[in-house]
Amino acid sequence: MILSIFRTLVSYFILMVVTYWLGKQVNAHKNYYNFALSISIGSFIANMAFDIDLKFFPMLASFLTLMIIYFAMSYISANSRLFRKWFSGQPTVIIENGKLLDSNMKKVKYTLDHLNLQLREQGIFDIVEVEYALLEVSGNLSVLKKTPYQLVTKKDLNLNQPNQKNTLPIELIMDGEVIEKNLNGPYSRQWLEQELKTRRLEIKNIHYAVIGTNGSFFIDLYQDHLKSPVDKE
Repeated sequence: MILSIFRTLVSYFILMVVTYWLGKQVNAHKNYYNFALSISIGSFIANMAFDIDLKFFPMLASFLTLMIIYFAMSYISANSRLFRKWFSGQPTVIIENGKLLDSNMKKVKYTLDHLNLQLREQGIFDIVEVEYALLEVSGNLSVLKKTPYQLVTKKDLNLNQPNQKNTLPIELIMDGEVIEKNLNGPYSRQWLEQELKTRRLEIKNIHYAVIGTNGSFFIDLYQDHLKSPVDKE
């Protein structure tokens, strides 16, 4: 009995420490390997705490090995967009320009009932209001409404702009690398280089660059040059 209590206390302490180290992404289950890790952690901790037939230290060694594998995958994902796609998955476009993409829905086994349910959860009872809808890896549905159905903001009240068609954001640079497949139409390689030249910026110094839904060009640098950045979780 004393052994079980001791193992439970130690296992719980290990769980709290590891959860703090892993951060909030694991708790949210936002991608495949975070979800798999959460399930594995639960199984390991349960066995370490309650199954006295299993030796504690071999279980602990296996648990630490799992943590090493996870941190290695996280490091690789943080430095490689290709591996990040494999490990984390990508959202699936369900509605584009107000039209249902049947083939995409079949690929992810997503039904109209699921779609209508998740739209209602966001207060949308009429599908004609939707311009774009994406099924995230987490299973959540992200929705961009058509312009006439969007809520009015304070900025809108101070602007006199004609209705414009909404588009999905176009990512041009991520982790210091140009996303070549997105360089088409008005946002060509020449256009990008000219914009960066005007701002006296180099691609290698840019963390993220994206064309917003309203056509604005957003750039985030690796060096933020903030004297007192907010560091609050």
